[in-house]
Amino acid sequence: MMAQALAYRVYICDPRGKYAEGWDVPGTERIAAMPDDAVSQLALDPRSAVVALTHDPKLDDLALLEALKSPAFYIGALGSQANNNKRRERLLQYFDLAPAEVDRLHGPVGLPIGSRTPPEIAISILAEMTALKNGRNPRRAGKDDDPHLAASNEADCRHSARRGQ
Repeated sequence: MMAQALAYRVYICDPRGKYAEGWDVPGTERIAAMPDDAVSQLALDPRSAVVALTHDPKLDDLALLEALKSPAFYIGALGSQANNNKRRERLLQYFDLAPAEVDRLHGPVGLPIGSRTPPEIAISILAEMTALKNGRNPRRAGKDDDPHLAASNEADCRHSARRGQ
């Protein structure tokens, strides 16, 4: 629901037939294919984002392999920093990806806001995706901010410091 509120079109790829029977998630489309096949079928473009969420390298790595070769603006994978480091090593060692392609992978996915619950994780992922879609890199800590806004904030800080605040 949050993704749809931000005008993202949501596809869920799950090749497991047992989940198809009870699939009822409004505003999403389920693709019953292997993740790499689904990513290829979607013909990703610069307006596309891919997030791997299964924690299963046999599924996630294949989808990421295809996504990292695409022009998608955002490619991310759920998991710890250690798991994402191992994933990057696998992608470089066993697949035909250049370091620059693997560097496009956002992982751990989302902004580091201390997420614990699925809704919090979704918010962190959507925040990072939306910032990048809008030309901002939230992990660069203000380096991509509007210079006019930065100058205004600096002036506000100097003004507050002079007043002893």
